[in-house]
Amino acid sequence: MAEQVKKPIGIMETVLRDAHQSLIATRMPTEIMLPIVDKMDKVGYHAVECWGGATFDASLRFLKEDPWDRLRKLRDGFKNTKLQMLFRGQNILGYRPYADDVVYAFVEKSIANGIDVIRIFDCLNDLRNLQAAVDATRKIKKQEGRGEAQVALSYTLGDAYTLEYWADMAKKIEEMGADSICIKDMAGLLVPYKAGELIKAMKENTKLPIQLHTHYTSGVASMTYLKAVEAGVDVIDCAISPFALGTSQPATEVMVETFKGTPYDTGYDQNLLAEIADYFRPYREECLESGLMSTKVLGVNIKTLLYQVPGGMLSNMVSQLKEQHAEDKYQAVLEEIPRVRKDCGEPPLVTPSSQIVGTQAVFNVLMGERYKMATGEFKDLLRGKYGQTVKPMNQEVIDKVIPGEQRFTSRSADAAGLTNEMDKLESEMKEWKQQDEDVLSYALFPQVATDFFKYRQAQQEKVDMSQADTKNAAYPV
Repeated sequence: MAEQVKKPIGIMETVLRDAHQSLIATRMPTEIMLPIVDKMDKVGYHAVECWGGATFDASLRFLKEDPWDRLRKLRDGFKNTKLQMLFRGQNILGYRPYADDVVYAFVEKSIANGIDVIRIFDCLNDLRNLQAAVDATRKIKKQEGRGEAQVALSYTLGDAYTLEYWADMAKKIEEMGADSICIKDMAGLLVPYKAGELIKAMKENTKLPIQLHTHYTSGVASMTYLKAVEAGVDVIDCAISPFALGTSQPATEVMVETFKGTPYDTGYDQNLLAEIADYFRPYREECLESGLMSTKVLGVNIKTLLYQVPGGMLSNMVSQLKEQHAEDKYQAVLEEIPRVRKDCGEPPLVTPSSQIVGTQAVFNVLMGERYKMATGEFKDLLRGKYGQTVKPMNQEVIDKVIPGEQRFTSRSADAAGLTNEMDKLESEMKEWKQQDEDVLSYALFPQVATDFFKYRQAQQEKVDMSQADTKNAAYPV
């Protein structure tokens, strides 16, 4: 039998972003990350995900850290490894659409401060909401020679989401000018044999590299990766073992061992990975002892396959019901979620659509009448302000919730009437500005960023400025 051609699988390490976002609510501070960077840099990872997603908000809000400063420090440490971030299309890292000039400025500063790969997704898979970010990345790559645009498709199940749909989307993403594609399975819905079929169908329609991202929530993720790799996927997202499994990703070392001695052998050194795992293990124990890591997120939750509810959405829902002393309604809400999702055009459930659909399902159950009351965000989803859903929405629900109102068919930034915002944002926050990046922090989280700027100023007033490294915004207290 002819020897198989070698095709080493690439691994993206998520411990510095998605793993701690999924397991400890994004609370890992920069000081925990920096001592291990040197070893992580020697592994040969395809990339390390270290920024974007919820890290930006959590750094400012809870850790009192400048996220830009974190990125610069990580960039200094990673000499040989690409750094990757997660970017919510026209919403950037916030929860509303922004004008194109803000998207462009954010992409530019992300790359300037050290990001190599920008993974761009939209909660409705409306490619129009991704185009500005892809164009910005391409333009900067042309000027600076750095920056890759990866378009991520939010994976979900439903009548509309056929193999033809995904294959067609892959072709469209290539036509958009993206450098690679990611299948972003945020709820762990992709099962092993379906993964094989999906990768094959997409590979037949595009020459772009395909990366697969999933979560262990439903318990099948490692098997899903095995089948995807056999079907030709190029890169898989994993987390070093102390921060793997549960609502996080499959363990890096396990996948490295799985493909050892096969055509997909990564060539990574298990001894080096063991040292990295040893470094993170005491921090994991600390998180378990303090309650920051709940044992609830570490098990298998097969309900994700039944109701397509991502792990983060489940915990959000439980706390909403607790506040209303209605924990007994949990099952009813779980059953209501797929119905609400169908009513609003079967969107994938990922930030912010997961919160919008989940909260509306809670309202429907607690009120005893469906859509008696609707949130502002749910109304905006029906109005088309988040973009276009794959399937049409339920007209009866539209008539009940937003009777006679105008609906939008344009992309989200145009529906919101946004043109240029940077000058206005800059003038609003100029008293706090110490670096250009501060304007972007303010753009995404005006109140949270302002609180952080006040905190930073108070810290600097205690500082001996002769010792301060103002260029890198490092102010030793």
